[in-house]
Order: sequence, then C-alpha cells, then structure tokens
Amino acid sequence: MINKTLIEIKNMINAYELKEKFNDIIINGVSKDTRTITKGQLYIPIIGENFDGHDFIYKAIENGAVATFWNKNHPIPDIDFPFIVVDDTLKAIQKLSKEYRDSLDLKVIGITGSNGKTSTKDILSSILKTKYKTYKTKGNLNNELGVPLTLLSLSEDTEIAVIEMGMSSLGEIELLTNIASPDVAIITNIGTAHLQDLKTKENIIKAKLEIVKGLNNNGLFIYHGDDEDLKKAVNKLNINQKKLTFGKNKLNDYIIEEISTDKDGINFKIKNNISEEFSLPMIGSHQMFNTTAAIAVAKYFDLSFNDIQKGLNNLELTSMRNELIHGKCFDILNDSYNSNLDSSKAAIKTLYSLNNYNQKILVFGDMLELGDKEIDMHREIGELIDFNKIDYLFTFGNLANYTAEAAKRKTNKKIIFSFDDKNKLTSKLEEVLEEGSIIVLKGSRGMKLEEIAKNLLS
Repeated sequence: MINKTLIEIKNMINAYELKEKFNDIIINGVSKDTRTITKGQLYIPIIGENFDGHDFIYKAIENGAVATFWNKNHPIPDIDFPFIVVDDTLKAIQKLSKEYRDSLDLKVIGITGSNGKTSTKDILSSILKTKYKTYKTKGNLNNELGVPLTLLSLSEDTEIAVIEMGMSSLGEIELLTNIASPDVAIITNIGTAHLQDLKTKENIIKAKLEIVKGLNNNGLFIYHGDDEDLKKAVNKLNINQKKLTFGKNKLNDYIIEEISTDKDGINFKIKNNISEEFSLPMIGSHQMFNTTAAIAVAKYFDLSFNDIQKGLNNLELTSMRNELIHGKCFDILNDSYNSNLDSSKAAIKTLYSLNNYNQKILVFGDMLELGDKEIDMHREIGELIDFNKIDYLFTFGNLANYTAEAAKRKTNKKIIFSFDDKNKLTSKLEEVLEEGSIIVLKGSRGMKLEEIAKNLLS
C-alpha cells in the first residue's frame, strides 16, 4: 500500500494547504470508511448522495487516521490535526492513485465487459501468481472510487496488477483507464448490461472501447472476436497497439473448442500456434471464454502451459460468482452477484449441462437496470426455459413474475412458483427438494438471493 510522507502526498496532488509541522508524518495506506480504517491511514472523506464523509472526521481520528484530505468548501474543524486541503476529495484520490501507479515499476491489466469481468480477473490473477507477485481488484472496487483505492493498495514490489473496470455510462471507463494506464486491456464481451443508461448496444461498445484510450502505446488489446459488431467498431478505431481475439470463430487468434463439461468443471482445447488442452474446475461452458482471455494474457507474459494449468487448479474465486456450495444432500450454484439477459441465459445453459444430479432447480430473481425492455427480457427468459431439462422454477421479485408467467405457458405441471418473501420461498424449496439436487441461484445483486442459500444451509 502507499507509504508516503504528507508533504509527498501534498506535492503529488498539488494540494492547497498542509501545515508545515505535519510534513514528515508518514501514512500507511488510505481509507474512505471510518468503520474499517486502521492506524496510520490517510482518511478520504467522500461526499455521496445521502452522506458526507467530512461529518465523520472525529470517528476517523478515533479509529487511527493520522491525516485527512479536506474539501476546501468545508470549514476546517478547530483541532490540531493534519488537513490536506483540496478542491474535491474524490478527484484528489484519483490524482493520488494515478501518480502512485505511475511511480511503480509494474504491469497493469485492465478488464472490462458486460459479463465475465470478475471471473476473468480471478482466473488471470490465479494464473499469474504462479510466476509473478500479483494483486487483483478486491470485491467490486471497480468504479471511479474503487479503482483508485485498489491502486493505492498496491505494494511497491507488486509486479502485475489485475484491475477490473466497471461502468454505467459513457466516459467512466475512459476515466479509469487514464488513471490505471494499463499495459494490457481486455473486453470480455458485449451484452445487455447497462441498457438502462446507454440504451443501445452501439453505445455499450463505445463505452467499453474507452479502455484503449489509456492503453500503453506498446500494449496489448484482447477482445471477444465472435462479436461482429465489436470487431467492426475496433476496426474503425484504427488501434495501433497489438490486438488479439478469442472465441469459437475460426478467424480468432485463440480458438476455443469444448471437449466436455460436468459438475467438476470443463475440459476444452485452445488452438493458437499449437493446440493445447486445459482443465478448468469451474461450472459453465461460458467460463471457457473468460479463461481463454486470461490464457492469452498469460502467454503474453511468457507463462508456460504447466504454469497456466497450475494456476487453473488453484483458483481463488470471488464469492457469489458461479460459487458451488455443497450441502448435506444437495448442491447450490450461487451466481447471484449480478444478472442480465446474457448472464442469465448462460446460467440456465449451465444448469442444463449438469447431468450428474437427480433434480435441477432454478431460483430466478429480478434482472435490474435493463431499461425500457426489462419486462420483455424477463419474459424471454421464461420462454426459453426447457422443462425437459429442469424440474422446478422458483421466481423472486416483481419482474421475475413475468418470467414465471411466460414459463407457465409451456407446461401445465405445478413446477413453477413465484414469491416476494424469501422465507416462504425457502420453505417451498425444502418441501420439493430431493437428495442429489442442484439449485442455481441467479439474480441481480439487489435481490440478495444469497440469503436463500443461507436459509437452506442453516
């Protein structure tokens, strides 16, 4: 993590004010949260819609802060404490993280995409750790504040940082990539996420392609080559950096061929200059694409086949992302961190492929932030469900009711249940649940479907 004197911090961000007597105080990391701040850290008071971090300065000091950024428009409390006065505390931490990142001798890999960002990050980090000191974005710290916090968490001897970059509107990825200055940029895919704000696929592509604006001139750009719209947009940009594509299409640089998939994982082949077969202990054939993007980066950094497979065998995955949980007589595949049309289709396809279970149950929650077509998209999910391949559908939420209604037109069996109460849903699940079952939880973060897993396992 960043370890600097306050005068160094002041100079790095061109701050307005810091009393000279505090110049030599050293900070050990930064924090925006007084609940988790630790001794020796620099406090960053952020102004949100419903809160102002400046109001919690005394709590920050009590819990160990040794200095703080301070918005110049806020009155400075009458206490003897190091206040580094800035125009805007958010812009100040962004500037600090940019300066800190540029001071480090490391490589940065930026990852964006509609789906698969976190899985790709986790897979790639696990592979790179076999050879390099690697750091990755923790949790969902992938926005205008999260990326700076991630960069400021890097130790000075980090060799490679894997940085996830999220967005909801145009301009956000451009900001993040200019802060992180990636040496490698990845677009995992383009899907239906962000339609509420961006309206069209063309705008989503435009927003995701902002990642190349901060890409090192000698860097590498990797993207999903099966998407013709994305490929056309890339060609129009005349990107000068090296480009590699991945996908099933035979024109890709890294061509994916599935061999087998079951509850223990996926076996697949990648054809590049040579053909290599990999084993991935993750459920869902869509994970082949995320893994192939990661493997392309690994080869760029000279990792061997053995290094790559060793990394795949020792994955460290973020919770609630295709997380397989074993109960006493059933399994739960918890994929409830995020949801949109494409990722939901992938989850259903994954459930279909799990043939080693006696019973298959889908628990489907609302897909949020999909814009004007959200009802049609929920109906589309219901229309595509094949009840020859799953045994029960449980829905949770108002939008998911449209999924249930569409699905009921396909069967007269009493195997579809809708709820707005998780306890009642859990009780009905327990009633129908048989030994040797698999339950897939799929819904947006706001639906908190992980609570159903907790109820079932308690």
